[in-house]
Amino acid sequence: MPEERHVRHGKDRAGITVHTPDTSLALHGFSNGWWQPGKKARGVVYQWGGFDTPQQFVDSLAKGEVAGDISTAEKRRLNDDGTSKEACGIDCSGFVSRCWRLSKPVSTKELPGICDKLGSWDELKAGDILLNNQHVLLFARWAKPGKTVYAYEAGPLPVWRVNAAEIEVEVLTKRGYSPWRYREIRD
Repeated sequence: MPEERHVRHGKDRAGITVHTPDTSLALHGFSNGWWQPGKKARGVVYQWGGFDTPQQFVDSLAKGEVAGDISTAEKRRLNDDGTSKEACGIDCSGFVSRCWRLSKPVSTKELPGICDKLGSWDELKAGDILLNNQHVLLFARWAKPGKTVYAYEAGPLPVWRVNAAEIEVEVLTKRGYSPWRYREIRD
């Protein structure tokens, strides 16, 4: 149950700008805010640089941390320096890192260093990733073989939280995504 204390649209104590993906997000020029103080919310929110497990997320909220922090052009420019220590949640690469049971988060820029690019989309298996220069999705299965994938992500589409979606390969390709496999994955 999010509370008013979990909302922030402004600077944290370290001077990092934070925008929680609550329903007032649109008032600050961004879209896809979804949770509202005082109303039950399901899911773990997106946080730039986040690596929280569901239990860590709940514990952080209980301590009064803010619920999430969206990705912005400024955060992408700052990389890790744009991560607020006063927010909780998980980002796209943190989500993939958790799913792969990595001991620390591996950023989207670092993922190619531990993965191999697949020769074709037809080679995709559950647990592989779809990666572009800013975002990563976890492949679950083909929804319509060769046409649409079913994938999990922590991100902005359709909302700033962990979600699952069916996405057309053509759309992903136009957005610069390609299929990759973690080198340590086991069937």
